[in-house]
Amino acid sequence: MTPAVVTDDGLTGALDRLVDRVPGAEFAVVLSPDGLALGGSRRVEGKLAEQISGVVASLIALGLAATRTCDAGGLRQVVVQMARTFLFVATIPNGTVLTVRIAGDDVKVGDMAYEVALFVGQAERHLPITLGPASSATIGDKGAQQRHR
Repeated sequence: MTPAVVTDDGLTGALDRLVDRVPGAEFAVVLSPDGLALGGSRRVEGKLAEQISGVVASLIALGLAATRTCDAGGLRQVVVQMARTFLFVATIPNGTVLTVRIAGDDVKVGDMAYEVALFVGQAERHLPITLGPASSATIGDKGAQQRHR
């Protein structure tokens, strides 16, 4: 059995371990559905969390528009590739959002994608937020499209 992503040392420790497992990972942040930072790895301070929150809100809006246009089900992940940096934005089924930045010439993007998927798959049951059906309709819920048509 795979160990839980979030343990007794909390969300910050889990995000630190996520960043530590992949060379080139710079930071990780978990945001609430309304953009509030719930936790961040050791390099995340208030100003960075605010900036990430704004960027992530825009990326999530773009991703949700794409899912509606393509009739492709719930949004799971948005990945932004820059010259030497990748930004992974992954939805967690309870409505929270994981954001991880990885940078450098020799980064292992596949390793980061795997770690993000692993974190998302295990983190939902440990995160300090529970949402009702109305909020789940915006991110990752397969039944949301049918309920809101």
